[in-house]
Amino acid sequence: MVTLESADSRAARRAELRAFLMNRRARVSPAEAGLPEGGARRRTPGLRREEVAVLAGVGASWYQWLEQGRDISVSPQVLDSVARVLRLSPVERRHLYVLAGLNPPAPETAPADLDMYAGLRRLIDTWMPFPAVVMDVYWNAVLYNDAASIVFGLRPEAPGNCLVSFFTDPIYQSRIASWEETAPRVVAQFRAACSDNPGDDGFMALVEEVAAASAVFAELWGRQDILPGGQNRKELEHPVVGALVVESTQLRVPARPDLVLSLHTPLPEADTAAKLEWLVSPEGRRGAMYEVAS
Repeated sequence: MVTLESADSRAARRAELRAFLMNRRARVSPAEAGLPEGGARRRTPGLRREEVAVLAGVGASWYQWLEQGRDISVSPQVLDSVARVLRLSPVERRHLYVLAGLNPPAPETAPADLDMYAGLRRLIDTWMPFPAVVMDVYWNAVLYNDAASIVFGLRPEAPGNCLVSFFTDPIYQSRIASWEETAPRVVAQFRAACSDNPGDDGFMALVEEVAAASAVFAELWGRQDILPGGQNRKELEHPVVGALVVESTQLRVPARPDLVLSLHTPLPEADTAAKLEWLVSPEGRRGAMYEVAS
């Protein structure tokens, strides 16, 4: 259902737009914008409105109206130019779109947040003895803890992509108790991931790769089913301890929109928690070698 914006909320949004633009304009010095400082004392901290307009390639009056929060037509291209001049971060650029009344662009990762792997590694290792996996948008398993390796058979020599593993890796497949019933949901959730990233050729390349290797995947992909990720019950069959029942929860990492954290919590069935604790113990690790499953 479409919700119409009330006059009061629209006025509040435009007031916040004015405050936001003025604040960010004051933070950018002429030198940072590539302008000469000049010898005279500047009464305006940071850039003047006219300077922002020139650098963004828009009319001075138009930018003044934008900063005043007037009801004017705004295009994404112009907002991107203003965001560039004001040196906005990816999240600030999205915020500018929202304040201007436009649909925000897809989330991006700020350069300062690119190196989060050490913290994510600490997180998934703390989740032991339960499985945890960090996936990118293509479902590549970029990080996983020892429990995930033992339970799902994730290993360096296996396909590094969870979709590829599900449809082509015998060890991974053998751990899914109801593989045939689970496969349609997996494909539908991957289509949702594709839908979140329109125009990304990497998804189509991966779909073609898996379709060529698995007739089952090709048939399921042709159904056009789509489901969101979130929380799924997983019934597993481990070659050493037998049945395991876990709840898989997918969590987004706001600062890294290209990553998804998949945490597996034992459900109170099949003595799953105790089995997982044993599997990651020294004795359990010796008994859970990959060769057993193959």
